[in-house]
Amino acid sequence: MANNKWLATVASIWIECSCGASSTFGIYSATLKSSQGYDQSTLDTVSVFKDIGSNIGVLSGLLYSAVTSLSRFGSGLWLVYLAGAVQFFTGYFFIWLSVTGVIDRPHVLLMCLFMFMAAHAQTFFSTPDIVVAVRNFPDYSGTSVGIMKGFFGLSGAILIQIYYTLFDNKPTTYLLMLAVFPTLVSLACMSLVHINPSNTSNDKPHLNRFSLIALIIATYLMIVLIFQNIFTFPSWAYILTTTILLIMALSPLQVALTAQRSEQRPPSPAMTPLITTIEDQEVEMNLLQAMGTINYWLLFLAMVCTSGSALATINNITQIGESLDYSTLEINTIVSLWSIWNFLGRFVGGFVSDLFIHRYGVGRPLFFSLTQLTMVVGYLIIALSGNLYIGSVIVGVCFGSQWSLMPTITLEIFGVKHMGTIFNSIGAAIPIGSYIFSVQVIGKIYDKEAQATGGLCHGLHCFMLSYFIFVGVSVFGVLFSFVLFLRTRGFYASILQKRRKQLY
Repeated sequence: MANNKWLATVASIWIECSCGASSTFGIYSATLKSSQGYDQSTLDTVSVFKDIGSNIGVLSGLLYSAVTSLSRFGSGLWLVYLAGAVQFFTGYFFIWLSVTGVIDRPHVLLMCLFMFMAAHAQTFFSTPDIVVAVRNFPDYSGTSVGIMKGFFGLSGAILIQIYYTLFDNKPTTYLLMLAVFPTLVSLACMSLVHINPSNTSNDKPHLNRFSLIALIIATYLMIVLIFQNIFTFPSWAYILTTTILLIMALSPLQVALTAQRSEQRPPSPAMTPLITTIEDQEVEMNLLQAMGTINYWLLFLAMVCTSGSALATINNITQIGESLDYSTLEINTIVSLWSIWNFLGRFVGGFVSDLFIHRYGVGRPLFFSLTQLTMVVGYLIIALSGNLYIGSVIVGVCFGSQWSLMPTITLEIFGVKHMGTIFNSIGAAIPIGSYIFSVQVIGKIYDKEAQATGGLCHGLHCFMLSYFIFVGVSVFGVLFSFVLFLRTRGFYASILQKRRKQLY
């Protein structure tokens, strides 16, 4: 049991549930800003280094490739997780020391380094989790990536719920929690993650049960958040709701046990898998070869245009909310809801694109274009009405979808051997976009508006121009991804043709 792919999946899910701290920046951004004496542009600069760290995972991809090349089943993966755990603890611990005044106020560049380390650690968790899932379930790569990215998307809301229970209204203590809790979870689970692609014919139902658990957790968190906004929760209510949440997070273990028992039985001939796996396409590129293709840069530019602007939204959600007179509780709720919408997008993006590619041969880049087009609607709602609840739903779901689609598209176009390095290099597009849209657009426009009114800006006009710019840039993102769809539609159609040959 210790080395089977189902327990590896559960261990990866638990790690993903704990490591998505970068999406909770809004919980402590105001405290970071005030304690360090930052203006909005400086705060956005620090947040950009968070985005750089969390999205440029080339080093984690290279380390993953190095350790897996030494062992077929990736027995050295613990080294990747250990590297992440060290960075996670060091980064958040020194941010906590800085905010609480234990150490002298660091230079902005040093704070950027702390933030980079804390966020960069996430790639050392997500890279092995995603690639191992794809290797263990090659017939359902979109679904397995969606599950991993989905639980990662939920992790922000899970961490915030634990924060509410233990350290409500103490964002400085939340930083210490981030240094300790995800580090311990990764260290406890890292030895259980292995590559073990056993030849079974009944993977899909069990994968669907993992997806169902994620949906149940997301629904539960949403209900809890609604009640927390309507009623004043006493401490016992927080303890009860969080205990139930943790029990739900442990429930994938039962799915793994059931799946393992089913593998002991011989497969039914009627259940023989008919899906063409990626290995059948005979495509294997390294990073340099991939970067020499037009498809790589189309996907890269599409990520710059929309994912970068989405991150700029969540990085500045506290300041946007304050300018529109949202309360601290409402802003924290929006941050938690963002994690839920992010999860929903990651889950739906992988599951739906798998469904359409297997049934109709529809290329995943088309779904990428559709999510980008929908994101334009979300930006317009924020710009014209200031409704962060509706706007964040749309932007969060679309952003999450892109993060489950992009690694799977990378796998299918460039192959699985160097997938970890290639999709992490494409992820570098997100901090580039985040820097442009957070610092050069939102930060500078907000500071200009704030200076005209004595230091703070209140009203819809504070961010309206920024979001109109986001709309225009997102349209270019739609065009880039649609061109990628046109260029790869023959490849995806061939998958359907091969599947039909197997069927008949």
